[in-house]
Amino acid sequence: MTTTPAEDTTETRESDAAQPRRPNVLVIVSDDHGYADRSALRLREDVATPGLDRLASDGVTCANAYVTAPICSPSRAGLISGCYQQRWGAQWFTSSEIGGTEYPTIAERFRDEGYVTGYFGKIHYGSEGPGDRGTPPEHGFDESFYGLAGQQMGRLNYMHHSEQAVNTYGEEAAFRMAVHPLWEGREPVEHEGFLTAEIARRTRNFISDHKDEPFFAMVAFNAVHNFCWQLPPEELAKRGLPAYEDWHPDASPYLDWYDGAISPNLENGRAYYLAQLELMDAEVASLLDQLDDLGIADNTLVVYTTDNGGSTCNYGVNEPLRGTKYTLWEGGIRVPFIVRWPGVVPAGEIRDGLVSSMDILPTALAAAGVPVPADEVDGLDQLPLLVQLDAGHDALHWECGWQWAIRSGSWKLHWVDPTSRTARAIEQVEHAFPGSGLTLTNLAEDPSERRNLADEMPDVVERLQAEHERWRESIMPQEENSRVF
Repeated sequence: MTTTPAEDTTETRESDAAQPRRPNVLVIVSDDHGYADRSALRLREDVATPGLDRLASDGVTCANAYVTAPICSPSRAGLISGCYQQRWGAQWFTSSEIGGTEYPTIAERFRDEGYVTGYFGKIHYGSEGPGDRGTPPEHGFDESFYGLAGQQMGRLNYMHHSEQAVNTYGEEAAFRMAVHPLWEGREPVEHEGFLTAEIARRTRNFISDHKDEPFFAMVAFNAVHNFCWQLPPEELAKRGLPAYEDWHPDASPYLDWYDGAISPNLENGRAYYLAQLELMDAEVASLLDQLDDLGIADNTLVVYTTDNGGSTCNYGVNEPLRGTKYTLWEGGIRVPFIVRWPGVVPAGEIRDGLVSSMDILPTALAAAGVPVPADEVDGLDQLPLLVQLDAGHDALHWECGWQWAIRSGSWKLHWVDPTSRTARAIEQVEHAFPGSGLTLTNLAEDPSERRNLADEMPDVVERLQAEHERWRESIMPQEENSRVF
């Protein structure tokens, strides 16, 4: 029988309707969230994170998940591209940038697949300015609301973003306290009020506007980065916390003031941090509630992680892991990592395989039916691990120039040049000890990295050192690949 064009169209619509809609993807990235600071882990009695606990009970927690750097800008560059950021020379604050167009971002890849894309929150890939590739409109996001932390000492103020705030603080303090206007797309926008709530509100609006089409949304809270005392007055009153002043040039030298504002010197420092964490957690819960209310939770892949380990800057806790942000101890690079996709990813389970923030790109695209060729990214599609206990990465590498590390199976080899200017500055200014020389640990037996086995097992040191050197030669630009061990 010959069908008419109208019949063909009807059959096509019915066929399309029978096909399940591609899943939405929501990636939530916090800032400096301590590894131990989730109440589901029961490592800290002072922590309450019911939103993240709910996410974990509905999904899979990856216990051995890592970022690609112990600081925010290179870590974020690796996450957004699915690649080791060392491929384009991004190793530390001074060299970090987003990858070029030859390294398509997760947003560009989803947009090419017909997804609508949105970015809400903190941007910090390097020294990005308005119109640079590091800003969301220039690397694949259709809609965006963001602050350029790379222009403001890597931070965003929690309460103030306006020209009036800049004038009130003065240029130097405005830069250090990060009160400059935000951006909406390619236009500056002012916002006076609690930024965590506004980031979540903008995200919810995006989800509501695009609930009937596949979307990719990335939410980058500035919480729980320092300075956590920047809370709404009603929240300070609710918790019985005193107000604390931001820095002003006429009060004291900045480094003297800063030393009093970070661990262990600020009274109520941990309480301020926990308040910020609880408020961020409530906004995570609000996003989950919205997905439920719209009836799209079962068709939305949600990923939660943070950009690096908890920090002495903000009173985060990484126990039982050693170390903190800035360092390649486990506390600087192992992070919370939770994935929920109801009906696909099992609920309430834990995975021990090696996972990296680079894996978000290939995993999310695979969930959408778009496999990414292995030669285009360094991350892995981790759906097999999430769904059925697959193995994860064989090894992961870190390279900052003055410090490097490799984890292979349970072994971790870690090297620090203690004479480097950066190592000395981190110890003096941030109160964080990065280590000295070579440290070999078996993380299965010693997750706190307290026993250095390097002298006892020189064969393992030699093998891991050679493996890391081969990685460097295959990954890093020739001009960057000149350091000797």
